[in-house]
Amino acid sequence: MTATKTNPGNFFEDFTVGQVIEHATPRTITEGDRALYGALYPTRFAIPSSQAFAASVGLDPHPVEDLVAFHVAFGKTVPDVSLNAVANLGYAECRFHRPVTPGDTLRTSSEVIGLKQNSNGRTGVVYVRSTATNQRGEVALEWCRWVMVHKRDASAPAPETVLPELAPAVAAADLVVPEGLDFSSYDFAAAGEPHRFGDYEVGETIDHVDGVTLTDAEHMMATRLWQNTAKVHFNVEARPDGNRLVYGGHVISLARALSFNGLANAQLVAAINAGSHVAPAFAGDTVYAWSEVLDKAELGESVGALRLRLVATKSREEAASRTLRGEDGKYAPGVLLDLDLWALIPR
Repeated sequence: MTATKTNPGNFFEDFTVGQVIEHATPRTITEGDRALYGALYPTRFAIPSSQAFAASVGLDPHPVEDLVAFHVAFGKTVPDVSLNAVANLGYAECRFHRPVTPGDTLRTSSEVIGLKQNSNGRTGVVYVRSTATNQRGEVALEWCRWVMVHKRDASAPAPETVLPELAPAVAAADLVVPEGLDFSSYDFAAAGEPHRFGDYEVGETIDHVDGVTLTDAEHMMATRLWQNTAKVHFNVEARPDGNRLVYGGHVISLARALSFNGLANAQLVAAINAGSHVAPAFAGDTVYAWSEVLDKAELGESVGALRLRLVATKSREEAASRTLRGEDGKYAPGVLLDLDLWALIPR
């Protein structure tokens, strides 16, 4: 019998703890990625928007949005990790080591760090630690994620359960301030808001007000842009209900873009501490967002960091009320995303 040359993707029983996967295909970041990101998400942050502004704070050449690098690097992992996924479940220990600029080529590798078969015997959760490097071999970003994956054969024996120990948050001391970054001559008028590090208080919540309605055209374009090949995002036959599931990263970028209104000076994402895709999103849902300040850290004379909980909802009412969980401890209706991140802001 002739072996097939096509790739059906890995199923849960194909993974082993300690397995290292080198992902195809390296991807060079271009100005086209910057333009398409701006076409897909209503982002207005000054550093990725303006070459002159970026240079004025010491970032030259001009970096793209941090999440461009995340999406590209994440997309590399999909054919090997989550092609047969039910859903991506969460993130931890994500650090951005250096800005990514047009001309940089990213490649990604992953190590399997945990496995747990679900009680239904038909799926399991795979934990991986992924690292994206540039053409010079420098680490651009690294992260952990866990994803629910179908089994090929429900009767296949369950592997030994291994659950990795993941830090609840990246320590402020471990955040990387990009080389040359200097906010001492920061142009608040050009950035769009006057609020700096000292204007935010721990416990403060911010309603970002605006909403964006998801469309099939945009979320599938994004999925293809990031070379994310997970079937559930573009193939109506991949889900029993026939609905194409919106890539969770698409919701992250929408929420981040919406957070400009109230956090315009939180210019750079330094880390993603944790993240949960609380509920699926589909075309027709309208995404709103709100943030809570969880912590603050001084990283230099001109640079501070805000630890933010960024919450995306598909209910304007939930966003306005800034309610994360109900009295029963469960996520409030309409919550799509619960993301914990560090962002760099002028002091």
